[in-house]
Amino acid sequence: MGFALSDMQLTSESFTDGARIPTRHTGESEDVSPAFAWRNVPDGTREFALICHDPDAPLIKPDGYGYVHWLLYGIPGSVSSLADGVAEYTSGITDFGRDGYGGPMPPEGHGTHRYFFWLFALNDTLNLDKGLTMSELITRIEPAVIGMNRLMGTYSRPAAG
Repeated sequence: MGFALSDMQLTSESFTDGARIPTRHTGESEDVSPAFAWRNVPDGTREFALICHDPDAPLIKPDGYGYVHWLLYGIPGSVSSLADGVAEYTSGITDFGRDGYGGPMPPEGHGTHRYFFWLFALNDTLNLDKGLTMSELITRIEPAVIGMNRLMGTYSRPAAG
């Protein structure tokens, strides 16, 4: 299956779709991942993967664009939520050069950035290694994706001055 939105729904108690992400979940504060919950999971889901990507970051890279803030995978199909600051499961390498969550922190005065949290339902248990990049993760999960959807939050910082 190619990537297409499904009926699966991703929500957060921290922010609604299109709303500002609370400072607590940004690089300007505690920098902890938001809590998430999902429903309407496709039958046959055995595992989930989650990606947070900022397409508004002015970066062009050999394998994509924007900025990767979080890669979390190996989430069992029986799981339907993640707590604030989740530390379980497998992490990939973000554009911060490390694993784990790195919250929004666009350059000062750069305007409002959008942060897309993408949830993928997979029909297989992939046992992926820790430390994958976003392009590596997408390449490996694509054949197993049976559902996906997203939640988008925004964040901006005032101009320095």
